[in-house]
Amino acid sequence: MLETSRQPVGRPISACLTAQVRTHDKWALLRDLTTVSEDFGLGHRTLSVLKALLTFWPERELPCEGAIVFPSNRVLSERLSGMPESTLRRHLSKLVESGIVSRHDSPNGKRYARRCGAEIGIAFGFDLSPLARHEAALARAVAENELRRERLAVRRARLGMLRQRLCESAAPCPALLEEARLLLRRKCSEAVLNEMIERLDAALPVMPKVEILPKVDTNTASAPAQMSASNSQNERHIQESDKSFSDSDSAQPTNDTQVESADAAEKDRLTLPQITETCREYQAFFPEKPRNWHELISMTQRLAPMMGIEAPVLHDAQRTMGPERAAAVLLCLLDRHSEIRKPGAYLRRLTQIARNGGFSVSSMLGALSRRATSGNCQLTI
Repeated sequence: MLETSRQPVGRPISACLTAQVRTHDKWALLRDLTTVSEDFGLGHRTLSVLKALLTFWPERELPCEGAIVFPSNRVLSERLSGMPESTLRRHLSKLVESGIVSRHDSPNGKRYARRCGAEIGIAFGFDLSPLARHEAALARAVAENELRRERLAVRRARLGMLRQRLCESAAPCPALLEEARLLLRRKCSEAVLNEMIERLDAALPVMPKVEILPKVDTNTASAPAQMSASNSQNERHIQESDKSFSDSDSAQPTNDTQVESADAAEKDRLTLPQITETCREYQAFFPEKPRNWHELISMTQRLAPMMGIEAPVLHDAQRTMGPERAAAVLLCLLDRHSEIRKPGAYLRRLTQIARNGGFSVSSMLGALSRRATSGNCQLTI
């Protein structure tokens, strides 16, 4: 006896048969094909025609067999915003040649379907199922395209880095630099980028290896421990002293003083009162004088954007000169702001000179002090 009060458990047979047919999302397939369209030799107009064909398939899921649509050229042209029929036929032929769709022609070349009851018995038109069967090939092509795009991004970044290093070198090659600049503006292959990278590598001067030896202090027993003078974010505190300042860069060290590099010696000779008394224009923005080096560096970091100096240029100057010397240079540039058209480019050039050991902040302050003495330092911004 059949109990009608209970609901049948499980899925119907029709649902099980449908699940055995492999289907794929037609819009996901179109998105993947658009990503790798160059690999299949398809343009954006051809993809537009394919998209219009997919709209005639009523379901979102595209099966791997028997997905035939049969719109006429007139209906397709209307859905493509009036595309000429000659252009439409050319793009349809391109889709068939690439294997994305296939044709099922009727004896008279027309596209139509014959129904058998509620179902379609036979149809003549374009079969979209090859697109679904290409799903695995499209996935592999998309993965390879993403990997190729990442490799190109790495090559272009390395090319830009080498070009910048060559610009900052002592012997730049203008022709090679211009060729590299134009190459970065174009869409080029990986082989072309590798060739240019090799040429830039060969043009860069070989940097000599510098061996860093530990500094031996003979008075370790009596002198307190000194912090390192690295150009990191945590800088050492510089104690102000009453030592007299000398404009001459050729002063010889005494016998009691250990010989140091020119940059370190010049940095020790700079005093905070000397910088604030020589440079006066900063008082228009900060009336109170900085009490220590930290306040001076913080003040110049706030002044740099007002002067049109970008943060990377300022950071490069601080790494090369040191934060204290870079702050002194910015205050000098502020006093001469009306004479310098591009302070950012001016500071970048001074940084390059300082990197080669040919820049002196004391000379710059001395020249500014002499201008103030002669009465020509009253500049307006």
